[in-house]
Amino acid sequence: MRHDEYLRHDATALADLVRRGEVSPQELLDLARAQAERVQPRLNAVTRWLPALAEAQLAHGAAGPLGGVPFVVKDSVADVAGVPTSYGSRAGERLVPPVHAAVLRRLLDAGATVFAKTNLPEFGLKGVSDSRAFGPVRNPWDPARHAGGSSGGSAAAVAAGVVPMAGGNDGGGSLRIPAAFCGLFALKPSRGRISNGPGLGEVWFGACSEGVISRSVRDSALALDILCGPEPGDPFTGAAPAEPFVAALRRPPARLRVAFSTASPLGTAVDAEAAAAVQAAARRLEALGHHVEEAAPPVDGHAVAACYLQLYAAQVPAVMAQARALGARDTEFEPLTRVMAAYGQRLGGAALTAGLARWNGFARTLGAFFTAHDVWLTPTTARPALPLGALEPSPAEARLTDLLLASGLLAPLARWGALDTRVQRLFVQNLAPYPFTQLANLAGVPAMSLPLHRTPEGLPLGVQAVGRQGDEVTLLQLAAELEADAPWFDRLPPIASGSAAQ
Repeated sequence: MRHDEYLRHDATALADLVRRGEVSPQELLDLARAQAERVQPRLNAVTRWLPALAEAQLAHGAAGPLGGVPFVVKDSVADVAGVPTSYGSRAGERLVPPVHAAVLRRLLDAGATVFAKTNLPEFGLKGVSDSRAFGPVRNPWDPARHAGGSSGGSAAAVAAGVVPMAGGNDGGGSLRIPAAFCGLFALKPSRGRISNGPGLGEVWFGACSEGVISRSVRDSALALDILCGPEPGDPFTGAAPAEPFVAALRRPPARLRVAFSTASPLGTAVDAEAAAAVQAAARRLEALGHHVEEAAPPVDGHAVAACYLQLYAAQVPAVMAQARALGARDTEFEPLTRVMAAYGQRLGGAALTAGLARWNGFARTLGAFFTAHDVWLTPTTARPALPLGALEPSPAEARLTDLLLASGLLAPLARWGALDTRVQRLFVQNLAPYPFTQLANLAGVPAMSLPLHRTPEGLPLGVQAVGRQGDEVTLLQLAAELEADAPWFDRLPPIASGSAAQ
């Protein structure tokens, strides 16, 4: 098989070729690894190669629905036994799990050949993947721009033609944002649909879900069939699907009540192209026979952002403490991570508990909205992929942070509340490019990004569709209908075919 032929097949089709004996798993792995090595200097998608795991899988055989399909996983949560799970941090190199994560085990059981881990921001804390440990992930459509985050390496690998589908997770848009920036499809499942075990229970208090980024809807449906289901002791479990998600794709969606909105819930700017993407999708759905109207749930976007900041602030010091217990030094953490940790130490249990309680209100409001609507459309991101360095602090802010860290004044200033305004301002600034995705995480509902739009400059923009709790079927059926009406599978950047790989 040539690389151009490899690009014409999704994971489902590649597995079928392997089953029919028309291509071997070794041949597919060689193609994937060669492309990964070719684009790595330009895109920086990979953090770690996994040759032993891949060779063991080839020796094991290629049975299963993903038999022989090359695959990469994000370097967080999807633990590989005996291999560091870095979480994009130098300190994370000490986190060496003793067993595979359930998601990895299920992929291997399905026959996937997992051969690399992909890049992300430190601890997955940003919508761009720019860790100091591994460097920034560049967008295959324009390497002067970010690929998004936090599953940026996985998105770059798929868009660059390395693999047809890649693993990731989504705690506030981390599958949907890079999919939108890279012209791909991604579905964040409902809370409890996929296990984080055995090494983890709830991730980010249940806001984070495992999933994949893909080029085809049927591949994402197949991955959900493979990955869904609980592990013993899981804190959240969803109801088992009535039928396989792949089987549900054989039926078109019912005529749906579709709401759409384009205004940022934070009152921040939304690029005209992002709004146009949603409006065009709404017109397309109306032409397909769905009832479409402009509407949005009455959720306070600033309250959502405040709760999301509390989530971050509570998680960071806990993760840093875990790494310190394994011998990590403070200097191994990025400066902004240390600032967030200091802010989080001030938060306190009462404030965190009150913030977590507000998630229920968001979920109830969204649930009421979905009694009158089946799907809600928004932009996935408020603008196209950001230029590299766009969210970096100014030189003056960076010098101030370095001074506070070096002087030992950061912790006392945080305890006195002197950092509150600065941290909150930085947080809203960093959310402004993607203010639409966090609500689905806090409410625990499924949401997807559809690669339906290109700017005049040729940059991808995604349209987000949010559904009711546990109803991935409606979203997947709608995505398949749109995929058939406006195909996107063959839209790949030049670097995927090798014409811009050097």
